[in-house]
Amino acid sequence: MKVLGISAFYHDSSAALVSDGVLVAAAEEERFTRKKHDHDFPSLAVEFCLRRAGIGIKDVDHVVFYEKPFVKFERIFQTAMETFPRGVGMFRAAMQTWLLDKLWIKAIIREKLGVDSDRIAFCDHHLSHAASAFYCSPFDKAAILTVDGVGEWTTTAKGVAEGKNIHLQHEMRFPHSLGLLYSAFTAFLGFEVNEGEYKVMGMAPYGEPKYLDKVWQLMDLSVDGSFQLKMEYFKFPYSLKNTYNRNFVKLFGPPREPETHFFTKGTGFPSYFGEKPGNYAELERENQHYADIASSIQKAVEEIIVRMARSLHAETGLDDLCMAGGVALNSVANCRILRETPFKRLYIQPGAGDGGGAIGAAFHFIHQVMGEPRKFVMDHAYWGEEFNDGQIAEFLNAENIPHEHVPDEDKLIARTVEALTSKKVIGWHQGRFEFGPRALGCRSIIADPRTAEMKDIVNTKIKFREPYRPFAPSILVEAAEEYFDMPGISKQEAARFMLLVAPVKKEKQDVIPAVSHMGTGRLQTVFRETNPRYYKLIKHFGQATGVPVVMNTSYNLRGEPIVTTPANAYRTFKASEMDLLVCGNYLVRK
Repeated sequence: MKVLGISAFYHDSSAALVSDGVLVAAAEEERFTRKKHDHDFPSLAVEFCLRRAGIGIKDVDHVVFYEKPFVKFERIFQTAMETFPRGVGMFRAAMQTWLLDKLWIKAIIREKLGVDSDRIAFCDHHLSHAASAFYCSPFDKAAILTVDGVGEWTTTAKGVAEGKNIHLQHEMRFPHSLGLLYSAFTAFLGFEVNEGEYKVMGMAPYGEPKYLDKVWQLMDLSVDGSFQLKMEYFKFPYSLKNTYNRNFVKLFGPPREPETHFFTKGTGFPSYFGEKPGNYAELERENQHYADIASSIQKAVEEIIVRMARSLHAETGLDDLCMAGGVALNSVANCRILRETPFKRLYIQPGAGDGGGAIGAAFHFIHQVMGEPRKFVMDHAYWGEEFNDGQIAEFLNAENIPHEHVPDEDKLIARTVEALTSKKVIGWHQGRFEFGPRALGCRSIIADPRTAEMKDIVNTKIKFREPYRPFAPSILVEAAEEYFDMPGISKQEAARFMLLVAPVKKEKQDVIPAVSHMGTGRLQTVFRETNPRYYKLIKHFGQATGVPVVMNTSYNLRGEPIVTTPANAYRTFKASEMDLLVCGNYLVRK
C-alpha cells in the first residue's frame, strides 16, 4: 500500500510518501520554492516524493490530509462571531481565504493531483501529530503528548498508544494554548510569530525569570499542567496583526522594537553590529529587561510541560513518551522532562511542527484505519532529495565554477579536517537533505568548536544574526556522555535530532566554547549507521584534535530556507564569506 500524506495552507507545507509501511520520502515545500515557511499546496514536494519512489500519482492508493478543514473552519467562524465586532477583520479575511480556498481541500487535491475523491482521506490535526511521533518511534506502547498553537480546536492532547492504535483521551481547546501564549511573547519581544520562537528560547539564558509571577497572572494553572488563559490580555482570537493587547503591555512594559540589535553584558557587542551607540548603557539595560522577560516565559513553559508530563506518567505508568506539535521543539523543556519526571525515554518527531503532520497523516491511515502492521522506525531525518557526482559536476561545469574532484572519501575527509583545523568555515552539502527545521549534517555549515571566537566568525561571515543565538555541537554518539552532564543521553532518540539541550560538563566548557551556550548545548548525537560520511568526518576531526565534536549550523542565509540543490549551496557560498564548499565529492574555494 502506498499512501501520500499532505500538510498545507497554514505554514510549513509538506508531503510524505509511505510505501508498504515504510517512509520513502518527505520534504517541506519551502526547500523547492525557496519561500521560507511556504504554506501553499506542496506540489513540488509531492513531485519529489513520487520521483524518489519511482512511481506516478496513479500508483498511490490514498492521499491523506493532515487535518479536518470543516472542523477548523467551524472554530474560526464561531470565534469570529463570539468576538464581534472586534473580530470583523478576522472574519472578513477568513471568509475570503476559506470560502475561496482552504475549505475545499478535497477538490484542491483532486485538481492538483488528479486523484479520485474516494482515494482522499482526512486525519484530525493532533492525531496527525501523535501518529507522526508514535508510529515513527521504536516503542510498542507509549504515552502521547502533543502541544502546539491550535489545530481544529485542540491545542494540547494527551493519551496512550499501543501497537497500531492511538487513543487521545484528554485535550485543551482554543483559545487556551501554550503555543499561542509563547507566540504572544515572541511578538512582544520583536520576533516573527511561527519563526522567532526559537530566538526567544536562545535569548532566555541571558536573563533571569524576574517576571515569572507576572506570567502566572496571565492564566489559571492547574497541578496537571492544564490552564486557562485570561483573555483580557490577548488579541489573537480576533486580531490578524496583534497577539497581545494594552493590558499585556501594562503588565510587561513597552514591546521591543523589531530588528533592533540585542546585546547584554552576557552577550557582549559583536563587531558586526558596527560602532557602539552613544546610549549603549541605556540600551544594554533595556535589552536585559527583555532577556528577563524571555527567561520568564521560557521558565513558565518548561514548568507547564513538566507538569503535563508528570500528570501523564501518573495516569499511564509508562516509561516511554512520544511528543509532537510545535512546542515539542522546545529542547530545553524536553531535557527537563527527562530530568524531572519518571519518563525514561523520549521520542520526538524531528519535524514536530505542522510539516510533520504529513508523515503522521499517512501513518495514521496505514495503521489505525487500515490495520497494517508497524515495521518502521524513523531513526534519522534524511528523507529529502540527493544529488550524485554527475549532477553536481553538470552544475559546476555549466556555470564554469572552478572546482576539484576528490573521489577518494578518505582524502576528501582529510582535506575537510585540514580546513576545519585551519579555522575555515565550510559549507557541507551531502546526501539527502533533512526533514524538519534542523540541519543534521547533510545541509550544514560546519566549523571548529574549540575557540569562542568562532561564534563571531560564523555570524560575521555567514549568518549575520543575533549574538545570543547558539550554534549546535554535532558529537559522536559514543562521546556524548563524556561532554554532556546527562546520564544516558547517548541512548535518547531525541538527541539524534538536536531536540535536547543538556548541560556541558564544566571541564569541557572551555574545550568547546563555540557550542557551549551559557554552559549548555543543543547537541546532535551522530551515528555511523545513519550518516556514515558525517560520522567519519567528526571521528577524523577528533583524531586530529582530541575533540570529537564539530560546530554545526543550518546551511542558509538569514531569512532563507536551508539549501537543497548544488545551485542553492553555491549561491549561498558565494553570497557569504564561507571559505570552502564540500559538495558531494567536489571541493569549491573562493
